[in-house]
Parts: sequence; C-alpha cells; structure tokens
Amino acid sequence: MTKLLTQEEIYNSLKTKYSQYSPDFELQIKAGQMAKLNRLVKEKNAVILKHNYMSWDLQCDEVLGIRGDSLELSRKATETDADTILFLGVKFMAETAKVLNPKKTVLIPSLKAGCSLAASITGADVRKLKQIFPGIPVVAYVNTDADTKSEVDVCCASGNAAKVVRWAMKEWKTNKVIFLPDKFLAQNVANEMNADIYFPNMTVDPKEVQKDFALRVNNSVPNTPIFIGWEGKCEVHEKFTPHDVDNLRHDFPGVYIMAHPECPPEVVKKVDFAGSTGEMIKKVTSPDIQDKQVAFFTECAMVEILAAQHTNVLQVCSIQKRCPHMAQNNLETVIEALEKMQFEITVPEDLRKSAELPIRRMIAIK
Repeated sequence: MTKLLTQEEIYNSLKTKYSQYSPDFELQIKAGQMAKLNRLVKEKNAVILKHNYMSWDLQCDEVLGIRGDSLELSRKATETDADTILFLGVKFMAETAKVLNPKKTVLIPSLKAGCSLAASITGADVRKLKQIFPGIPVVAYVNTDADTKSEVDVCCASGNAAKVVRWAMKEWKTNKVIFLPDKFLAQNVANEMNADIYFPNMTVDPKEVQKDFALRVNNSVPNTPIFIGWEGKCEVHEKFTPHDVDNLRHDFPGVYIMAHPECPPEVVKKVDFAGSTGEMIKKVTSPDIQDKQVAFFTECAMVEILAAQHTNVLQVCSIQKRCPHMAQNNLETVIEALEKMQFEITVPEDLRKSAELPIRRMIAIK
C-alpha cells in the first residue's frame, strides 16, 4: 500500500523540482491541496488518470495517479481495480473509460471540458458516410464521442493510427478506409502510407459524391491506398504554421522541433519529429537531442513537466497554445470532484456496447 506523503514532504519535493513555475507561498498552498487530494483518492478507492496535457501540478508524481496519452490511458482504464475513475482530460476520454468500465463510477472535474474534434462529427454523420461508401471500414480517432464510436469499426490513437489503418485494410481486404474526424491527422497518416486522400462534399447529393469518388479512384495509381477524410480539426494544433517553424529555427539555431500529427501536414513536413504525446515524451530521452534546445508544437502544458524531469535537455516551449477544455482541470476542481463525487459520466448501455468493440480492437492492436 502506497504511503501517503505529508504536506511538508510534498512541499519539499515541489520546491526542488518546480520552483521555476510557482513562488514559494504558492508551492506551500499546492502541497496542502495535493495532500488533501491524495487522502481523498485513498478514502474513495479511486484512481486518477492524468492526460499529458494537464498542468504540472496535476501531472506531477506528488499527485497519486497514472499519467499518459489517450492510448495508454485507455489501456490503463481496463486494468484498474479502483471503484472510481477520475479522468483528468476531456469528456470523450472519460466516456471511453466508462465504456470500458461500465460497473465503475467515472468522474470528470468539469462538464465544460469538451473537444473541437469530438464536436465535429456525430454518429448520424458516420451512418451517412457508410451509406455513401458501403463496405469500406471506418476508423475513428479516439478523440470522438461514444455516439460516434458506436458507428465505427475500429478506433485509433495518434500513436498507432497507421498501424490501425493497415489492420483495417487487411481485415476488410480493401485498399480504402474512412478515417475520421481529424483532417490533418488523416493527411499525415496518408502521407506516411503514400496514400491518396479524398474529402467528400457532404452538402451535395450523395450520388454526386459517389460519382466524384469513383472518378478519383479511376484516376489514381492502381492499388494505391485511399483515405476518405473528414473536415474536423483540433482548435489548438491547427494554429501552428510553417512560419512558426521557420521563425523558431531563426531565433534558436539548431533547435530540435517535435510536432503532434494533429498539426497541419505543412508543419509536420518541416519539423524534426512527429508523434503522439507519449512518443514525444519518449523521444526526449533520445541521446541525439541531449543538451539541445527542444521545442514542442502541441498543447503547451506538457512542456512544464518535461522541463522539470529532463534538466539536461534545454526546453523551449515554442508557442504558448493552451487548450481551454484541458484547462478546466485544476487542483480545486479535481478535489471538489472527489469530495462531491461529481461529475459522473454515464453512457446508455446499448450505446456503450456498440462503442466498446472498436475501442477494444484498438487496444488489442499492438
């Protein structure tokens, strides 16, 4: 059983690692909040799942819980024996945890923590796509609501998207896939696979879309993989531009730049490494970038914890872009969530069962 740290022990640890982010009196306050939160975790037999986009005072080791990206936390959600899961992320992530753990209580600190990608598509949209493109497997980014997941064949995360697409094409014996909803992730994965990509105009007659797609297929190189995409975007990652890359290289010669594949493909092509948050965190330990300045084109909160953990890497937080939905999570709202057991995520059982299969398929694909 993990021994709880005292408030003083937590404060001393925070002072050593995070004094560059908060003045001393604030570290003392945070230490008290963390000690209280950890006691609640034990009392409620809860587990906290912490996405990599949380602020440092939620991600840090002094707060009990599991840290990871969407794929890793999806896997961990299936392994916990806790009665309550408190998900520090956004609503679709907590929904995913509930789909996988129907008998557990799943909480989220704020119901305002949405996602522009998840909001860009619905289950009804997927049903329409399947009618227009029958027999083509549907891959949905895990950044989607349960309603959308319930209509697809398999989910993916940014770190395993190409692997999942290849699996789906092999399983359905086709070179075509419907990939939803992130436009830029679809383009980046298509580029990785030397595939064509087609964005259907959903405002016109479906028969016109079918004719246009058939013409596109006929004009493509035989056996070339073909993606059918959607126009969803992450409101954070879409803000990064190729000029940002150029300006950063001008101001910091030799800087090593990493980008999330939700960034526009014009950005991904110009950086040194592209990958999921988990892959970027792993890359920080690579010998070839030690003692270099490293910039991250992703949600900026992730950089704080990395800078504290990897002092031999000279971090550059590039451009400050904070997700307003992720920012709904803070020590105050997290403590209140466990104190009041709010806000509980529920998924209707018929919807949950339909959404579970594509998620479990994603988790099973190694």
